[in-house]
Amino acid sequence: MHPLRKALHNELHSRPSIYFRDPANVYHFAFADTEEACDALVERLNQSADAALASNGSQGLLRLGENTLKWERHTEFFTLTLVVPRNPGDIPWPPLPEALADLVAEHRHLLINADQVLVESEQNWGGDATAYGFKDPSGSNLGGGDAAAWSDFRLTDDGVNRILLVNRRLNAYRLGRMIRRLLEIETYRMMASLTLPVAQAVSLQLKEYDKELTSLSDRNAEGKSSAKALSVDIAALSARIVRSTARTRQRFSATEAYAQIVFERVQELRESHVGDCQRLGVFIERRFRPTVRYCAATDQRLVRLGQSVANLGDLLQARVQVEVEEQNSEILRSLNARADTQIKIQKAVEGLSIIAISYYLLSLFKLFYGGLHSIGLDISEKAAIFTMAPVVLLILGGIVLRIRKAKGH
Repeated sequence: MHPLRKALHNELHSRPSIYFRDPANVYHFAFADTEEACDALVERLNQSADAALASNGSQGLLRLGENTLKWERHTEFFTLTLVVPRNPGDIPWPPLPEALADLVAEHRHLLINADQVLVESEQNWGGDATAYGFKDPSGSNLGGGDAAAWSDFRLTDDGVNRILLVNRRLNAYRLGRMIRRLLEIETYRMMASLTLPVAQAVSLQLKEYDKELTSLSDRNAEGKSSAKALSVDIAALSARIVRSTARTRQRFSATEAYAQIVFERVQELRESHVGDCQRLGVFIERRFRPTVRYCAATDQRLVRLGQSVANLGDLLQARVQVEVEEQNSEILRSLNARADTQIKIQKAVEGLSIIAISYYLLSLFKLFYGGLHSIGLDISEKAAIFTMAPVVLLILGGIVLRIRKAKGH
């Protein structure tokens, strides 16, 4: 069996929902947290719990008296979900139990999402969402009409978003999963929205980058700036864009993933209209989707700007290459001209050399002819010329052949 067989298979059961029956209050908190703070929270919870029901390192279920608490580790955040059973006559929105309230207060600076879900049975609820303090709430029938939920998505003074869920035909298992979907929608929506300030800051940078890219493009097109100075400026702009991309890539990717989860969970609610209320999913998508699109558009602008700068660098490189080729052509033409001149000079020198050699040979033969007369040999000039001329021609021919043979090598 593969050593990871059990671990990978058990991922199917790594994050179970809390199963409970109505009526109840569900408190949910998400902390944008580091691993060290998460470990400290888990240790505190284990110390204060009456019993540990289950734990696998990424999540755990604890018993706090009659209440059930679940903690979960995620890549960028840590969640606490507390289910508190209630009686039909209790106040609808009770404060958080003191044991957990103190723990949340210590890490309030990390709190990114806080929800309180009031779960009522169909027989005991007030009959109108406005009776629970909502102003112009959105609402939907959920799970094919097996439940209904309302919320006005307005935060209380403590920064808590309230949701009312009326259970009609959901058993404990389906109710736990339905609550989990609602809480995940809010948590992942907030985590995805963390990128909005980053995108806004990047948009301001992109305006400056666009202006600088336009200026560099004009300089390159006009050809007034030196290639070296232009190359340095393009490299500097490219370095800043790469740095911005490296700093924001993870954040933009996280938003895309979180938004996908939000839209999937909204689809899983299987909503239908309840009364004249706007559906919960429609309310969330219409207001959340522009944030996601803005972040995605900013990310795409950053990528396209980087590509444009790279293209400008390629254009500059092509321009430099053309200039280098032109310079090389000029050098080659100059070398060819010099070679032609050298050949002409060499031919002239060869001709003069042959004339000089001929002159010296004739002078030697003249001396030789004079020497013959001095020893008493009487040879006419005509006979001497006919005798010596072939010899002179043979010597000159041999010299010319040697010169051409040397040039051929």
